[in-house]
Amino acid sequence: MTASRIPPELAAIQEDFLALESTNDRLQFLLELANELPELPERYQDHPELFERVVECQSPVFIFVEVTDDIVHVFATAPREAPTTRGFASILVQGLSGHTVDDVLAVPGDFPQEIGLTQAVSMLRIRGMTAMLARIKYQVRARLDQPVTPGP
Repeated sequence: MTASRIPPELAAIQEDFLALESTNDRLQFLLELANELPELPERYQDHPELFERVVECQSPVFIFVEVTDDIVHVFATAPREAPTTRGFASILVQGLSGHTVDDVLAVPGDFPQEIGLTQAVSMLRIRGMTAMLARIKYQVRARLDQPVTPGP
């Protein structure tokens, strides 16, 4: 995979992971990213019905995508007690938000297998991140047909 096919923030996170030589360092970095998962904007805090659960994840993670003027904004929730899942959600939120629809849809589906964590976490967890990315892309495509906004 070439970094040019993914948004610069996502490529930078990938490069940071791959620069770490030990599995423990990579896990520590993932935990740091878990702590950086942005809080939901106030306008979405009382609208859980907008969020889609990623059932492939062992822990409850919920994703919502907003597309405004061809720019994607990704929102996610994951419990603090699930730092791996929360870290994966944080990577995708930070790496994809603010980019164009085309940029987000161009991210290879196997990106989660390419960030250097396959030796650090189980393939089941990697598949969970892969499912998160797939849900994000699905929601981006759906938003192109009909915008979703919270009710009154």
